[in-house]
Amino acid sequence: MKVFLSVDLEGVSGIVHATETRPDGYDYARARALMTAEANAAIAGVLDAEPAAEVLVADAHGPFRNLLPEELDRRAHLVRGKPRPLGMLGGLEADTDAALFIGYHARAGSGPAVLAHTMSGDVLDVRVAGRSLGETGLNAAMAGHLGVPVVLLSGDDVACAELRDLVPSARTVAVKQALGQTATVAPHPEEAQERLRRAAREAVARRSEVAPLALPGPLDVEADLLNPTALDLAELVPGVTRTGGRTVAFTAADTAEAYRLVLLLVQLATIRPA
Repeated sequence: MKVFLSVDLEGVSGIVHATETRPDGYDYARARALMTAEANAAIAGVLDAEPAAEVLVADAHGPFRNLLPEELDRRAHLVRGKPRPLGMLGGLEADTDAALFIGYHARAGSGPAVLAHTMSGDVLDVRVAGRSLGETGLNAAMAGHLGVPVVLLSGDDVACAELRDLVPSARTVAVKQALGQTATVAPHPEEAQERLRRAAREAVARRSEVAPLALPGPLDVEADLLNPTALDLAELVPGVTRTGGRTVAFTAADTAEAYRLVLLLVQLATIRPA
């Protein structure tokens, strides 16, 4: 059995501010330690349910170099570094039996939610077939395209609701309650980790109850970008057109094509004029 974990940072219990999530920021060392501890809790839960499982953990935040390799459960393998195919899902393959999203946050515009955004602060919204999707939705759809169900998400209560709206049979564990963009109520980290371990165990044990998220193509995709230069650059991509002051659009043959083009737009959105 193969299980894949995509681990982000903003949804980890105790994390409330963007400075904590950046390598040059205040308390980043503590944040990455908490991130690693929650990853380990999820790994332990997976292996409680399936002791022989092959567990692959993808560092899925920012530079993709946040999890502490020497502190990660030695029974798992770590995907680290960027750029890489499938971004936050780097290493996910079609023969994977279940995916877990750990430390995830809500999509841009869904507040009050802790550190809500979609891929980057330069992306205001992504709509697929008319539906606004954040990282949870985009990643769940890409996993679903490969036939892999997302059986668990941890994060704040808003992020959890986001997955349940898309995949009602999936399990969620809220490791903090959102009070605003940079404020939460959270249990002690060890309590959050214990809840996560139990939830991961239950989610993997009941993985057959969760169907992969399917978005049949072709798919009409729109992205609202903050940086005007990004819109100029996006128009250079074949098939992408500007449809508004901040909006570009394209039609993708399937979810995989849509996902890769969104990842490209996210990178273009970070470019500033020379």
